[in-house]
Amino acid sequence: MAVFIEIHPEDPQPRLVRKVVDRLLAGEVIALPTDSGYAIACTLGNKEGLERIRTIRQVGNKHHFTLLCHDFAQLGSLVIINNSFFRLIKALTPGPYTFIMKGTKEVPRMTLNPKKATVGARIPDHNITQAIVAELGEPLLSSTLILPGEDEPMSEGWIINDHLGNALDVVVDGPVGEDGPTTVIDLSEGEAMIERVGAGDISMFDI
Repeated sequence: MAVFIEIHPEDPQPRLVRKVVDRLLAGEVIALPTDSGYAIACTLGNKEGLERIRTIRQVGNKHHFTLLCHDFAQLGSLVIINNSFFRLIKALTPGPYTFIMKGTKEVPRMTLNPKKATVGARIPDHNITQAIVAELGEPLLSSTLILPGEDEPMSEGWIINDHLGNALDVVVDGPVGEDGPTTVIDLSEGEAMIERVGAGDISMFDI
């Protein structure tokens, strides 16, 4: 059964944040709140963790995983960004947006879409997520926690613990954003394409 850890949403307790990070570094899979619902995550090079996330989500190897980054500097070493997209991402982050981009050699190949060599990346506007990623010192490999057959991400830690406690190692309890999953913007083909309309303002896009 998963360990249930309640972290303060405004002032995350360093001791509890470190406890979560220690579990991640031990190869475990966690569920954590973000600004757009819960995500499930592990460390970037954790192959077993990646497969466990695929099993929980029931997705194949074409599924785009998302790198949860602490800041733009952390994101910039992992994806290929031109100047116009640099400005776009800076304007929209931190916030509930996922950007699909070509990955650099710093991203494990198993993490990338096998045909496009792309990966999702985002900088969440969420104190708990930010505290965990900052303490870890590198991005988390994640996927929005949407159960098979559902359209919206899970949003309550205790419900996740009840339903998935046997499949997860840690459930971090905390509030999430209120507007559903992230807006997904594909930047991999040289122009910004909205792949999914979700949380976040998209009025600057011509759609």
